Amino acid sequence: MRLLLKLAWRNIWRNSRRSVLTILAVSFATMLSVTMRGMQIGTYESLIKNLVHTFTGYIQIQRPGYMKNPSLQLGFAYDDSLKSVLSQQAGVVGSTPRVQADGLISFGEQSLGSMIVGIVPETERLVSNIHTRVQEGSFLSSDSAKEIVVGYKLLKNLNAHVGDRVVILAQGYDGSLGNMAYKIAGSFKMGSPEFDGMAIFMGLTDVRELLGMTNQVHVVAIALNDLQSIPPVTLSLGSRLQESRLQVLEWGEVSPELKKHLELDNISGMLMLGILIVIAAFGILNTVLMSVTERFREFGVVLSMGMEQERLVVLVAIETLFITLVGVMIGDFIAWCINYYIVLHPIVIEGLESMEDQLGIEYKILSTVRPSVFLNSSLAVLGISLLSCIYPAYRVWKLEPLRGLRFT
Repeated sequence: MRLLLKLAWRNIWRNSRRSVLTILAVSFATMLSVTMRGMQIGTYESLIKNLVHTFTGYIQIQRPGYMKNPSLQLGFAYDDSLKSVLSQQAGVVGSTPRVQADGLISFGEQSLGSMIVGIVPETERLVSNIHTRVQEGSFLSSDSAKEIVVGYKLLKNLNAHVGDRVVILAQGYDGSLGNMAYKIAGSFKMGSPEFDGMAIFMGLTDVRELLGMTNQVHVVAIALNDLQSIPPVTLSLGSRLQESRLQVLEWGEVSPELKKHLELDNISGMLMLGILIVIAAFGILNTVLMSVTERFREFGVVLSMGMEQERLVVLVAIETLFITLVGVMIGDFIAWCINYYIVLHPIVIEGLESMEDQLGIEYKILSTVRPSVFLNSSLAVLGISLLSCIYPAYRVWKLEPLRGLRFT
């Protein structure tokens, strides 16, 4: 085997110009695929983090069926046992309960439909950045201050101002109608026109009093260390809460539209990378086939001397492997440098600053140097390159000693 390795390495450099060009082609394909993949995944993660930190959380705990039919009756107890499970779960950095309901907000002669979200301000800061989205006024001081924070569009549609008192009417847990007056402490801008036009945040205690609820909540939003912790934490919490008849949902299940959009964009990106890798594979095929064809007479001689054809096939495969490995290592190094630079200096898309202010989304192209990005792309290039040597190896396998000697 050592002899075959030496022969393969020497054979590569018998035509150094052709080998160098092939290595450069593999390096370019690897560099481009890893860089594009890193930028794609880095940008996806930025969008997902923006979503989960804005409102949804990394994962949520709900009653089964609540996503399809958010009814007041589909609540569950947020008691000490559930809090203990969350506090002991590795990877969880914060959790907060929420109660959601529909209602009618009135100020003067204006009355508008609204979505009421009851939160605990202290724990909400651990999960979301709602408190940083306040445009005017201040965030909720406590969960029982008889204050509300409303979307800036809702405030405008009501013709109200921060400091005014409004009346909120909502159907209670038992079916009766409840109404209470609240002071507008501030207004927020989340970036979604629909959400900003109907959402109201108020203290959890105030919402329970308005709806006639006790210790029940509809959602527990959870913050984790990073996105990679979502699958294991979801699986662990799901098994631990199975007896409680609660379900644990990932962010993609809470926001399926964004998840589907990212999946579609991811498929298109992988398709483009696949085309790039296939083009590089044809270059390798051309190099290996030419190298094999011009050595048919040599192969005929060694076959006549008793060398097994299997060893020649292995020799061709090793040559292809050497060329590909050298190219992949060079391409990975260059791609790491590019991706690391983009990690430190994200590419800002000019001209979208106004949209960033309106929607609260950072229009930047980011990247990542996570090992999986390099491993997956490199293995793809390596695998398709080894596949490209099948035809040259087949030509060697079928080569007869006399035909090889006569080949010109």
